[in-house]
Amino acid sequence: MKNKQPAWASFLGLSLIISACNKDDEGNMGMTSSPTITVENILDSRPLVESGTFKNTGSSPVIMPGESISFQFSAGKGQAVSFATMYGWSNDLFFAPANPGIKVYKDDGTPIEGDVSAQVKLWDNGTRINQAPGASVMHPGTAEDTPKNITEVNGTDAQGNTYAAASALMKASLHYNGNSIFTLTITNTSGGTSNPTPFSPGVWTVSYLAGGNLLSPNPLYEAGKPSANGLTNIAEMGDNSVLGNYISGQTGIFTPLSPILVVVYNGIDNPIYKTGENDRGQGLKKLAQTGDASDLAAYLKTVKGVKNVYVLPAPNTTVLLPKTGGQTGGKVSQQLSVANGDRIAIATMYGLSNDWFFASTGNGTDATQTGDISGSIALFDDGTAVNQFPGAGFTQANFGGTPLPENKNITAVPNPNDFTTLPAIPNIIKVTLQ
Repeated sequence: MKNKQPAWASFLGLSLIISACNKDDEGNMGMTSSPTITVENILDSRPLVESGTFKNTGSSPVIMPGESISFQFSAGKGQAVSFATMYGWSNDLFFAPANPGIKVYKDDGTPIEGDVSAQVKLWDNGTRINQAPGASVMHPGTAEDTPKNITEVNGTDAQGNTYAAASALMKASLHYNGNSIFTLTITNTSGGTSNPTPFSPGVWTVSYLAGGNLLSPNPLYEAGKPSANGLTNIAEMGDNSVLGNYISGQTGIFTPLSPILVVVYNGIDNPIYKTGENDRGQGLKKLAQTGDASDLAAYLKTVKGVKNVYVLPAPNTTVLLPKTGGQTGGKVSQQLSVANGDRIAIATMYGLSNDWFFASTGNGTDATQTGDISGSIALFDDGTAVNQFPGAGFTQANFGGTPLPENKNITAVPNPNDFTTLPAIPNIIKVTLQ
């Protein structure tokens, strides 16, 4: 992903405003200095928001005709769930949805429920010569002289063997549990067809959506290209461990940071927030839910003791993107004018959340100190919107959603939390004073 992505501006509805307010030092006659504050998104991001493996929970991990398995995942509008499992009585065939996966919302945002089997296809991995499908197939079978690209098996394979439609062999059914959580059930319906077969243990994924685009639109395979990353182990042997380990390494955290609010103040407590209190209705809610700091900045300019207020958007992208595909993360800097006794506090939205925000802890930081002050930053829940899986919640700003309101005190986000385990905060946001 390249750093220049104007679509991010619309994703969070963020403005390009840089706000600054200069007030009198209100009696502070100390020596002034001009440090520069720099805030960076240093998150080593991942393209998959969720992934996992599945198998039969009975005496055998194989899913026989008449048996089924289920797994649960979160998703927002535009996201899809993909999976892969072996057609067991074949040499190297596998079931998987057409990329990017099974659509889980209608265009109007209504969750899809019921039979989605039509989106499942049968694929030839291209690494083994196909025998007639059935219990007598030899494994692993004869290798192709030159491995071929993955192709869809639509009625017949390259050797002329015939197959019933994938949707007749496998039933895939979606159930919406609420709050952006779905259950996908895969049932082996091949028993009454001309192609009875077991299904192997498999893998599943959900990709992040960023700027309206999926970060991993082909998470498990790509038609017309060679098999990779352990898919062959599933297609030939029903072994999901290699691909499972691969997608686990591709799963983790991806989030931008909204334009950074910086406030310099003296003689007062941190004017942005206080843990244990409800949101004060001064603009923090808007920052935490949409990334827009303009209301809070405007309010802070009126507060006695506040000396300067800034809102710092990243060049070109507005939001500070994480590190992706070898690209460095977003960075903003601002020269300040501070005196002895001044303090600094910042706030920025955890972009792929409902109402989480990073902020300076306690009463902020001594404005005259220098060096890395990332240890003074923590992640907080504003308590104004019901939480969903970060990066996979339908009501989050990234999906153009409307938050489900709640009324709770501002609290630190636990880690691990109810949804995931986050990297240490200094591995997400870096703040320095020089």
